[in-house]
This record gives sequence, C-alpha cells and structure tokens, in this order.
Amino acid sequence: MTGYQEILTDPSYRGQIVTMTYPHIGNYGINRVDMESWRAHCAGFVVREVSPVVSNWRADLSLGQYLEESGIPGIQGIDTRALTKRLRVTGALKGVLSTDGSVGEAEAIARARAWEGLVGVDYVREVTHREAFAWDPKDEQSAAFRLVSGQSDFGVEPRMARAPMPAADIPIVAFDFGVKYNILRRLRQCGFRVTVVPATTTAAEALRDKPAGIFLSNGPGDPAALGYAVQTVRDLVQHGVPIFGICLGHQILGQAFGGKTFKMKFGHRGANQPVKDLASGRVEITSQNHGFAVDPQSLPAEVEVDRVNLNDGTVEGMRHRTKPVFCVQYHPEASPGPHDSAPLFDSFRQLILKR
Repeated sequence: MTGYQEILTDPSYRGQIVTMTYPHIGNYGINRVDMESWRAHCAGFVVREVSPVVSNWRADLSLGQYLEESGIPGIQGIDTRALTKRLRVTGALKGVLSTDGSVGEAEAIARARAWEGLVGVDYVREVTHREAFAWDPKDEQSAAFRLVSGQSDFGVEPRMARAPMPAADIPIVAFDFGVKYNILRRLRQCGFRVTVVPATTTAAEALRDKPAGIFLSNGPGDPAALGYAVQTVRDLVQHGVPIFGICLGHQILGQAFGGKTFKMKFGHRGANQPVKDLASGRVEITSQNHGFAVDPQSLPAEVEVDRVNLNDGTVEGMRHRTKPVFCVQYHPEASPGPHDSAPLFDSFRQLILKR
C-alpha cells in the first residue's frame, strides 16, 4: 500500500521491473522529500490499478506524472497477485513492457529472452555517484521530523517540525554502491559525519583522511561481478578499520572474507521478512530487497553467521570473530518498512567508540 516512491528511487532495483501486490497504488502521490536517491532507477512498474486521485497534503505530483517525468514505463490492469504467485513458483522472470501496439507476442518474447539479465552484470557503475561528497552538511535532509499541529487561517493544520540533531562527531566514509538516502540520514542521526565516495574508490583513497569507520551500502546486481569492490573491502578488513555493511555491502564483505554468493530463486522482497538473532534469540521483522545471498558453507572459521532468515534459513548477518566488522543482508533503515533493526546504527557507533 505504501512505499512505492521509495521503491522506485531505490538504486537496488536497477535493471528490474517491479510489481506491487497491493491492488491500489498511487493514493498519496509523490513528494520531493522522500526520495531514496538522485533519480528513479527501476526499468518498469506494474500495478493492478493506479489511483486517479492524489490525497495527501505532502504530494508534489501524481505517480503517473513522476513515471513520465522519469522515463519509466508503467502498466496497470494486471492481476498482480496472480503474477506474484507465478513468480513464486517459477522464480524471477525476464519481461518486457511495451507501448508499441505493433510489437507482437513473439517479438516481445524474443526481446525478453535477449536481455542480458542480472548474473555477471555490474549495475553498480550505473548508479553510483561519480564524485565524493559530504552528506547533508547543513542537516537539511537528515533532520528528524515530527508531525505537529499548527494554527492557520483555515484552522488547525499538520506541519513538520525539526527535532534537534546530535553533533556529527564521528567521521566515516560511506561507499556508494547504490546507497539509499535514508541510510545516510540514519547515519547522520546517530552522530556520524558522512563522506560518500564512489564505488570504485580504493582502500588507500578511502583511508586518506583517517575516517573512524567505513560503511558499505546496498546496491543492484550480481555481487560476484564486483571484483574491484571486493579487493578494496578485503584491503579495508586487513587494515582493521571498523566496518558496517548492508545488503550488497554484506555480500561484498562475504566475498572479501573468502566466501561465495549465489543467485536466489526469487529473492527476498518486501517489509515483513523474519530474521533471528542467533545470540539473543530475538526475532526482527525486516525490510528486504535482494536476489543474491552468501553461501554459509563457503565462509572461513573466523567469520560467524549471527543472523538467519526464518523462512528459508539463508544468511542474514555476519560478524568477524577478531576484527571490528559486521554486516546484515536486510535494511535496518527501512523506508519503507519496520524499525525493529534501527539499533544497528547505534551498534556501529558503539563499535567505533570502543576502538
């Protein structure tokens, strides 16, 4: 029902057609504040029905207007729940969306089959920022907002008010493999001063200004195609700097440790994936978006799997037994999704402070 704007602007969906299972999408429109990156990234958007009315005081434009503005084809009138059931049986499929009535079924199938797919393809280079930059130095995007009531000529209306921000007293470097902006917001809200660097940055370049920690972001595509990133992270692990990875960052760390990744049948999507912390027994309901996973049998003895998915037992978290390095496969920043895992950002801060 919610979160379609964040999904459209999540770089992890690069090269993929996204379908939503809720039957009515677009109810609250699109606003410029809740973007998760500098543009929309998915290759297409499939829904059962687009809301003809936008009903939210924060909306800047409709879903249809945003798709058109972004050059992303969308289609409605599809039985998306039947499509989802088919994907659950067959696995993720190649597909084509066309607005050209002259494209027949045979040609559409041929075009879908000709697509290069995700395996072995580096989509990270397409979504990473080209230059390093300081994230939100004026706290304009990271400020924690709360909804309050304010008086106006028309009575009581809602408005957003800023909550105080902590001092940015811990400098870190965040590798942009396709980073979601809410990850950067959450890091800033935990007191980190964040410098975002391109995916191709070397370990020496990342360590040049002596950051207190390194963050490895989410991103699209096959982690096995990112040999340059794996080598960089391997060098950073050997250096001993504290490291925290999310999603693709988790998979890159798995390879840097010496492990292997594999493509899942249909991946983990959505905001209700149960993850168990093996140390505490606590279960978190998490937001996830990934089609690859780390093979636990390939990991060396010095790496501990500390979180697993309760649906299929796949690896959801790891930590190094002797070095200050940990990572999770899911998205603790949510946006959209539950906030059960938000304390992981504080855990990263505490890990750095202990050093």
